[in-house]
Amino acid sequence: MHSAQAYPTTIDYWFRNDSHLNKLYPESIQLLAARHWTPLNIIQLVVPFLVTHPGIKVLYIGSGVGKFCVAGAYYKPYASFYGVEQRKDLVDHAEKARDILKLQNVHFIHSNIVDLDFKQYHHFYFFNSFYENLMDKDKIDENITYSTYLFNYYHNQLYKKLKGMPAGTRVATFHCIDDRMPPDYHLVDSKIGILLKFWIKVL
Repeated sequence: MHSAQAYPTTIDYWFRNDSHLNKLYPESIQLLAARHWTPLNIIQLVVPFLVTHPGIKVLYIGSGVGKFCVAGAYYKPYASFYGVEQRKDLVDHAEKARDILKLQNVHFIHSNIVDLDFKQYHHFYFFNSFYENLMDKDKIDENITYSTYLFNYYHNQLYKKLKGMPAGTRVATFHCIDDRMPPDYHLVDSKIGILLKFWIKVL
C-alpha cells in the first residue's frame, strides 16, 4: 500500500491516458484493464450523452473497480456517478481510487442490481457485466457463481427495471452481444461500429 503522499497532487495527471489512470490500482487489477475496464476514449463519448444537465445521477451497472465512475465524475463535476458491484474487494479498490482523486461526486454500492431501486437514478451505463457467466476463461476472478441461468436471470431483471423507468431515461451499452432492451427504448446513435450504443426511452 502506498501513502497518499506518494501520488501526484494534480488530478489532471491521472486522466492524461488509460495507462496513468490504471496506475491507481494494484498490478493485478491493471492486468484486467484491457478486457474488463472501460477505456477513457469510450467514457468521453458516453458521459456527454448521459449527463444532460446538472444534478443528473448516473448508475454504472457492474462497476468493477470504478474506472468509469471516477472518470465520469472528473469530466462532469456537476453530475453524480454511482457504481453498483457485487464483489466487495472491487468496491474497496473503487473507493480507494475515488479517495486518492478526492472526488466528491462518486459513490459505490456493494450490492446486486436485483436489490437496487433504479428509480433513484436518471440514466445508466452497462458494459455487458453479465457476460462473465458465459466465459470459459478471462473472468475477473472465481469468487462468485457463474452460470447461463444467471446470465439470463440478470438480463431479465435489468430489462424489467429499465422498463419501469420514465420516458427520457438514457442508457449507454458497450460490447453487448445482443440488444435486450425494452421496446420503448429507441436506439438514437451508435459509435465504434456498433459496439457502443445510445438508447432513449420514448414512452
